[in-house]
Amino acid sequence: MYKNLKLSIKLIGFKKLLSYAFFQKILRVNGSVPWPVHWTSLITDWKNIKLKSHPPFPGFMPGQYIQAINGIEFGENVIVGPGTKIVSASHDLDDFKKHKEVGPIIIGDNCWIASNVVILPGVELGNHTIVAAGAVVSGSFKEENQVLGGVPAKVIKKLGPYSSK
Repeated sequence: MYKNLKLSIKLIGFKKLLSYAFFQKILRVNGSVPWPVHWTSLITDWKNIKLKSHPPFPGFMPGQYIQAINGIEFGENVIVGPGTKIVSASHDLDDFKKHKEVGPIIIGDNCWIASNVVILPGVELGNHTIVAAGAVVSGSFKEENQVLGGVPAKVIKKLGPYSSK
């Protein structure tokens, strides 16, 4: 089923893992993805996703759309909220059947992507970046310790260094 069943049960809980497994492994909703994915989320090209560590798992929260045609790299301790869209490839403007090739989306360590955020192709987020709910991130923000918000996203606050206790 999942690669590390004992760890998944410990982190997610048996009842929740059972419901995820029913939709994912029996009904085949995101059936090929090797980590737990919520049945209302969709992950495409999951083999192009690099996880520095997990959990949390991409697609775990409800309503996420994660398209990894050009690749997505998640750092350690990255939390992605419900309804978030992470799209690594846009369509070619001259031929909609093709996708533009750009670099992968890179999300640094200790990042929090809040609810209903949209991250567009080629974006790079530095370590300890928080993206406020509803923001649309169309450009890179490589510095550390920042809060982004708005449409299009911009730096709205600087933070101190990340510290986990």
